[in-house]
Amino acid sequence: MAVQRAVHGSEGSLPAAVAGLRAARTDWRARRDETRDTDAFPSRVALARVVELLAATLYPRRLGGYRGADAGEDGFVAAKLSAALTDLEREVGHELGYWQAENKADFEQNQASAIAALFAAALPEVRRLVDSDVEAAFLGDPAARSVDEVLVCYPGAVASLHHRLAHQLYALGAPIAARIVSELANERTGIDIHPGASIGPGFFVDHGTGVVVGETAVIGARVRLYQHVTLGARGALGTTLTSPRDRHARHPVVGDDAVIYAGATILGRVRVGARAIVGGNAWLLDDVPDDACVIQPSALVLDRRAADGLRDRLSRAGDA
Repeated sequence: MAVQRAVHGSEGSLPAAVAGLRAARTDWRARRDETRDTDAFPSRVALARVVELLAATLYPRRLGGYRGADAGEDGFVAAKLSAALTDLEREVGHELGYWQAENKADFEQNQASAIAALFAAALPEVRRLVDSDVEAAFLGDPAARSVDEVLVCYPGAVASLHHRLAHQLYALGAPIAARIVSELANERTGIDIHPGASIGPGFFVDHGTGVVVGETAVIGARVRLYQHVTLGARGALGTTLTSPRDRHARHPVVGDDAVIYAGATILGRVRVGARAIVGGNAWLLDDVPDDACVIQPSALVLDRRAADGLRDRLSRAGDA
């Protein structure tokens, strides 16, 4: 009864809340001089379905659930791809409508279909890149029993597949659709890779939770990142004066075969050389040469007396 009274009592506050929300929307739109067609914003739900269909297109048996004969596999792929491209073209069309107010001329009538067609043409290369990432994970992780296990179970493989798709959309002129695809992976894995980042083949994110890769990062071939690695910028735009280079080249460049261990933070247009190793929890603002090894000072091992004293302090702190 108490809960029912609380619910019914809250109904009296609805008109004030609705009016307040309307005022907040009005203030925002006036301040932003909002002229975009927000009704035509790409749908997260629709793009999630597109990614699911594309995963089935790329890997019909392992991710698509196809169990038929080899002769029917192309037909299965064609059906999934047709459905994916139909939905993708619609969502890209929504995005173009969203940007139209800022465009000096109208977009071409068939621009969304052209983007979808170019995206489809890139899918064989996307498949090869994801294959290289899966193989890198299998070779780099002795706990992996098969490449199939990596593809189906590893968060790094999920993030890689999403990024390879999102990067194509970003390059073709659909940055919002691309960002939604990348954020779908972030929600599932905790791995946040901006679709603008350029990443070579054989990319392996081990464990992966908390990894952040910025928009202008450039990562070479066969690079390995561990959890909580940040390839970020040095300052938020708008809080500091920036040159064009700072705006458009503000994230690290990582050379081929580099390994960056857990918790490392690398900020700015820092260059990590080929085959370099960056140890855990390192903080880098300067370039690292090829074949270098960057580590934090080793942790102290206390003698017995000092260790007993520390345990005593910790136990007393817990009683406080």
